[in-house]
Order: sequence, then C-alpha cells, then structure tokens
Amino acid sequence: MPSFIFLSIGDELINRLPPLNSLKCFESAARHGSFNKAAKELSVTPSAISHQIKGLESFLGLELFRRTKRKVILTEAGESYLRPIKSIFEQLENATSELKSKQKSGSLRLAVAPAFLTRWLMPRMERFQERYPDIQIEISSSTGLIDFSANDIDMAVYFGSGDWDDVEAHYLRPARLAPVCNPRLIKAEQPIDRPEDMRFYPLLHVTKRKDEWHDWLQQHDLDPKLFRRGLMFSSGSLTAGAAAQGLGISLTDPELIMPEIEAGTLKVLFNQHLITNRSFYLVYEKRRSVTSAMSAFKEWIIEEMVGNTNT
Repeated sequence: MPSFIFLSIGDELINRLPPLNSLKCFESAARHGSFNKAAKELSVTPSAISHQIKGLESFLGLELFRRTKRKVILTEAGESYLRPIKSIFEQLENATSELKSKQKSGSLRLAVAPAFLTRWLMPRMERFQERYPDIQIEISSSTGLIDFSANDIDMAVYFGSGDWDDVEAHYLRPARLAPVCNPRLIKAEQPIDRPEDMRFYPLLHVTKRKDEWHDWLQQHDLDPKLFRRGLMFSSGSLTAGAAAQGLGISLTDPELIMPEIEAGTLKVLFNQHLITNRSFYLVYEKRRSVTSAMSAFKEWIIEEMVGNTNT
C-alpha cells in the first residue's frame, strides 16, 4: 500500500544519512580548524566533538581530519565533503528564517540607541503608524551591537563606520556634530563670535570619542592644546545634557536636541559640522529573509532621513 511504500523509502533514506549532530560537529570543527573551538561553539566537550567526528568517519569509511598536536587539518576528502555540507546548513538556516519571517511579517522588533530613539525616532513614529497601521512594532533601546542569532530583534540602528560583520548595513545619514551650549554660559566680556573664542570655556567630551573635539578644531585650523578640556561623559546625550546645564560646550547633532534649541536651553554656536566617517545605518542579519514590515520600515526611515536632509 502507498503509505507503507513511502515509509519504507523514508527509512532507507534515513539509514543512508549520517546523524545530524555528527554533521554539525564536522562543519564547526572544519570551519574553526579546532575541536576545542567547535566544542565551545556547540556547548559540548572536546571529547564529544572527537567522538562524533570518529563516528562520522566510521560511517563514511573515510578519514576527514588529520590530527596534529595544535590543530586539526581537513583531508582532501574532508575538504570535498565540507562544501556541500556547509551549503546544506545554509539552506536549512535560510528556510527556517524565511518560515519564521512569514509568520511575523506584520510585526517588527527594532533596537535603537537611547539618544536616537528618544530624540529622533519617537517624535516621528506617529507618521510611520499613520502610513502602516497594520504593522505592530516593538522598540527597545540598546547601546551595543546586536547578536541577531541570539534574540528576536529584526532590525537595529547602528552608529559607526558601517563595517560590521554578519549584517546588511543600509546607510541613513552622516553624523552632523556642531558646537552647542546654553546661552547663559557665555559671559558678556567673553562673547563667542568666532570658533577660537571657545578657548575661554570648557569643552565637554565623550569618553570613547575623545578625538571629536580635536578633529573639529583642526578642521578650523585651530590648535586643540589652546582649549580647555572639560568634563567627560559616557555618551553624547549626556554631554548635551551637561551643556544644557551650563557646564560647557558639547559637540552634538542639532537634530537630536531640537526641544532644547526651541526652549532656548541650547544654542548652536557655529553651523560648521565635524567631518567624520561615522554615520547612522539601518542593519539586519545577513542572509535572512526581509519581511514586508522590515521593507516598509527601511523605506520609511530612509525617506525621513532624506526629508530632514533637504529641510
């Protein structure tokens, strides 16, 4: 009967295939050139990796690795076997990702740096919701790079040079950093009419971006050594907040401090922006299927960025 014939064929096929765990161990060990690194990646012991590899070699009747004291090296048969195995795992990953994406095509999970989230994105989200009322969006703040394989985040906004591993990065816009301060900081006897006039006031720095003030001053043919170093903070949003409190002058993106500018607690001193290789990027995991919600958000945020550039 057809059902028994089908099961019989399936059993024969299964019996002709090596165990999946053995193939996973083989692919990982081959990629790393190490049983120890493969064990760490797969959260098992090196002896378990060795056992699985030996079982696979016994199943195939071939030696896949040459063992040395410091590393393992693929044999010619191992190299030949690795190529299709690697391709099969990539197909499995893509098929799984595509299926999961289809199930949540009407939703989007987004991770964004806190300052960009509260200062730029949130004031504009109403426009996104008006255009795409059926897309459910969940936003979280994040200060570091996202491990997309370890969580459910679909997309993120990164700030940097755009050369991150294992992500597709779509350029949004460059950072536009200009000197800003609270107008009350400026003394009547020491006005700030030219960039060199800032030497009478403390310059606020971001700890991990100490070069920004140095570069801005040099772009204007000024000697950084002549300027006062003020307090240092862990983020640009903190330096902007300190500037609003009258603690000094910060280099800040004016688009991220519009409420303070409109309220008069911050003032852009000069519209000469720092030329830098750091920009904002929309990123998502490489090789994953792009859902309709992801595509809609990408189109919308790029349009918003272009609109702000032209205004």
